[in-house]
Amino acid sequence: MSANSADQGPDAEVEVVLVKAGRTKIRYPARLLSDDGRRIAVRAPWAGGGVRDFGFVRFEPGDVFTEYYWRDRWYSVKEVRAHDGTLKGHYCDIARPAVRSGEELVVEDLDLDLWCSADGTDVRRLDEDEFAAGGLQESDPAAAAAAVAALDDLESLARAGGLGSLLA
Repeated sequence: MSANSADQGPDAEVEVVLVKAGRTKIRYPARLLSDDGRRIAVRAPWAGGGVRDFGFVRFEPGDVFTEYYWRDRWYSVKEVRAHDGTLKGHYCDIARPAVRSGEELVVEDLDLDLWCSADGTDVRRLDEDEFAAGGLQESDPAAAAAAVAALDDLESLARAGGLGSLLA
């Protein structure tokens, strides 16, 4: 366990803070499952208001997200399950490495996302237009390159048999 989390064991509550373009996009409580100093795992119910239908998946009240964040990787992976436990798939956010300080887990979203369906047949890159319009390539070229490389890596893993190896 890392030094900044030694006072909290598994089942402690943390607040996930998703920051986008310098502003807090959403905050929600989650149950800490583990923190080994490198990877942090939390579980939380769907934090959005009502149903969010993307066309290829619906997030809705009762869904449960088991979320994996890394302090040394430019992404997070969220395992999405329906209220009955059925795996819907994995939603991946490209983000700067996570920072945990006490009860707060802060993640800076970089606009790129990846979806991988439960059966692995639907792997899709999302929000590349938002990423391009966001200007990160001009303001922080190194971060933009790390973000694109992270998306490429996740897509390769997803197409080669799924993201399970990251979550074990």
